[in-house]
Amino acid sequence: MKIKSFTLLLLILLITGCNSTIKTTNESTIGSITEKYWKLKSIEGKEVVFKENQEREIFITLRMNDKTVTGFAGCNTLSGEYTLEGNNRISFKNIAVTMKICPNVGNDESKLLKVLELAKNYSVTNDVLTLSSDKKVSLAVFEAVYM
Repeated sequence: MKIKSFTLLLLILLITGCNSTIKTTNESTIGSITEKYWKLKSIEGKEVVFKENQEREIFITLRMNDKTVTGFAGCNTLSGEYTLEGNNRISFKNIAVTMKICPNVGNDESKLLKVLELAKNYSVTNDVLTLSSDKKVSLAVFEAVYM
């Protein structure tokens, strides 16, 4: 009788332990992309260079509580919504930008906006975020900046 009770207790602990591991992994995956300042490093395979008369660097931040994305596209600020799903799926919607005119900045903001429209997958490795298309083609690479 003692062996059956011990085996049952061991089985319950094993099942409970596996279940909590799954939740922790899921939470850490979401935490690895949200609440960080993601500085744009390259877009469509080309390095992004900070322009002399540019106000600040291009970046995005995904807020976990309200599922919003905010950022700076090179001249204008942007905001919108995002959704994260299993298997590192991501989608952005309702992206809006301010309408400021910035002559001689030299950044094509439409490229970043197109990336957000086309992004369907993401990966995070060593504080580097890659947004990819449905066909797993890299669209943009960001680096986490800690302040």
